[in-house]
Amino acid sequence: MNDVVIASDQGDAAAAEAVERHHAEMAAALSWRREALSTATAARRYSEADKAQLALTDWCRSELVPHALAEEQTLYAAAAQRPEARLLVEAMLAEHKVIVRLVDDLAAATDVMTAAELARALEVLFGAHLAKENAQLLPLLVAAPDVSVADLLGGMHQLIGHAHAQDDVQLDSRVIPHAIRHKTIFDALDRLHPGQRLVLAVSHDPLPLLAQLQERSPDTYVVTYLEQGPETWRLSFLRPKD
Repeated sequence: MNDVVIASDQGDAAAAEAVERHHAEMAAALSWRREALSTATAARRYSEADKAQLALTDWCRSELVPHALAEEQTLYAAAAQRPEARLLVEAMLAEHKVIVRLVDDLAAATDVMTAAELARALEVLFGAHLAKENAQLLPLLVAAPDVSVADLLGGMHQLIGHAHAQDDVQLDSRVIPHAIRHKTIFDALDRLHPGQRLVLAVSHDPLPLLAQLQERSPDTYVVTYLEQGPETWRLSFLRPKD
């Protein structure tokens, strides 16, 4: 985490870190889906852009919006009980309404140019929204001795992600725009915790990627081929425990 958070106990500190990690994963997922739509639209590949618009809308409705609703029922509800946080919570609830409206407008857009503009607005707003949660809302809650963030988040994958603790992270590079593909993979690898692994699907033997990874992070991951073509290669990147 970039911010120093004074937690009331270690469980709350770990819960806050899990939320911030999930925020980063969601921001990256939104970014590359938005990029896929913008790239196809700029190149006038309209059939591809239509598919990218639908994929982004589906992800927003299955991941982003449920995440926002789960926050309202847990983190926001707890913060709203504290006088110093009420105005912040009201402002963030208002942002949730704008986010949901942008998702609805994105789904209803009948031309990809409009869809691309809405997607960019959504990305900017969501990024600013997450920054406030990380820098203001979470520190306030984890520092409160009468609030257990760990208890609030117990079992809620909408807030901490499916990859909480030591679960595998699944990433299919074939749906990521080429311009940001390696960066997205490296970002996902950087977020792995000791004992956790990334399972990566690619369309070819990723020897250039492996060479870059060895140069960038020498001997940090144990790489194993799980499947070797002819159409799909799957690799496991394990970050060993210290």
